[in-house]
Amino acid sequence: MNSVKPIIAPSLLSADFNRLGEEIEMLNRSEADWIHLDVMDGVFVPNISFGMPVIKAVRELAQKPLDTHLMIVQPERYIQIFKEIGCDLLTVHWEACTHLHRTIAQIKEHDMLAGVALNPHTPVPGLEDVIQDLDLVLIMSVNPGFGGQKFIPRALHRIAELREMIERNDSNALIEVDGGVNADNMADIVKAGADAVVAGNAVFKAESPEEMIHRLKSL
Repeated sequence: MNSVKPIIAPSLLSADFNRLGEEIEMLNRSEADWIHLDVMDGVFVPNISFGMPVIKAVRELAQKPLDTHLMIVQPERYIQIFKEIGCDLLTVHWEACTHLHRTIAQIKEHDMLAGVALNPHTPVPGLEDVIQDLDLVLIMSVNPGFGGQKFIPRALHRIAELREMIERNDSNALIEVDGGVNADNMADIVKAGADAVVAGNAVFKAESPEEMIHRLKSL
């Protein structure tokens, strides 16, 4: 189990977009470490979320790193523009990249941290040959595309499997978990080996989002 407090990355997809500026100000005040941005294209996943103009506006207000998760096809086409609009960490999906190693290298060439996301069905060992090149691996604990889904328990085994791979390969990659994270399963997720968690509804639907972030940080 990690002795360091977990990184908390609230997902802006669950925020109230009628009050987006206020929501970002709340995150700035809170103990959140990153702000998680889910970019969906309606092709790789069935949903469409938001794109460059929204992220650029978020960057102007946010005082914390932008943890950007691309659920899009051919993500390599947009690496430069995501850097230009202020993203700090860029995560692409293993399933969306024909030339994954090249895409990771391109992200790093643009001075962003490079992450790779794995869908629930994608075998963890598939990352073995690039794990030393990664800054982060995002384990999807729901099927990507929509917020508010229930955590898939099998993800705990996958987190532990990934932790073993990282240590065996002397990699510095962080493990991030996204999907159905809440105060009830947070301790188990961290115990399995996660360094960072994405929390959407658990934070933004809470009576006090700042209190919930504090609670998750303390578990």
